[in-house]
Amino acid sequence: MESEGVARFPGARGRIPNFKGAEKCAEKVAELDVWKRARVIKANPDSPQRAIRHLALKLGKTIYMAVPRLREEKCFIELDPKKLGGKVYDASSIKGAFALGQRVSLKKMKPVDLILCGSVAVSRDGLRVGKGGGYSDLEFALALEAGIITQKTPIITTVHPLQIVAQKIQLRPHDIPVDFIVTPESIFECHTSYPRPEGIYWEYLDDKKIEAIPLLKKIIAKR
Repeated sequence: MESEGVARFPGARGRIPNFKGAEKCAEKVAELDVWKRARVIKANPDSPQRAIRHLALKLGKTIYMAVPRLREEKCFIELDPKKLGGKVYDASSIKGAFALGQRVSLKKMKPVDLILCGSVAVSRDGLRVGKGGGYSDLEFALALEAGIITQKTPIITTVHPLQIVAQKIQLRPHDIPVDFIVTPESIFECHTSYPRPEGIYWEYLDDKKIEAIPLLKKIIAKR
């Protein structure tokens, strides 16, 4: 992406890459029926998806964004447009979300109608690669076990066309496949046949990660 001149600040390496045309993805996402029906959205906090978060808030949709690395027990930020005092653009940024949103626990979250996630790379059959930390997968698993989402909750990702790869992407049990890939010019419905995670796969979590995530420690303490 950098060599082709399509990467934008803050760059493409080590993160969900921002890209030229990211704002146009919001226009394409708005065409989706799953978007039109959704009232509550779980969204990633990354720069290339900011325009979509902004659009959601303008349309009166509630957004949940995870606290980075799930490092707090109240591990989601709730952005309710009715409580933002008109500052919906500010709230669509990471900094603004923390300043204007409300931290909530899983128990206080409303059922989610749509999941928006960022990707490093995706394949047309719905497989994706994230930053490698596994937090999107873990957020999905926690929300699934809490009954906030279901196995049928639609998942969309927005990318630059260069991020759609032909290479086979490895699928592990905790990886989440996507239902829709949106670029600045196109929408691809994946019709993926890959299974979604069924919950938390503890065998993929080491002690250090569990220790760093209060909610996981709490769940283990109750087992």
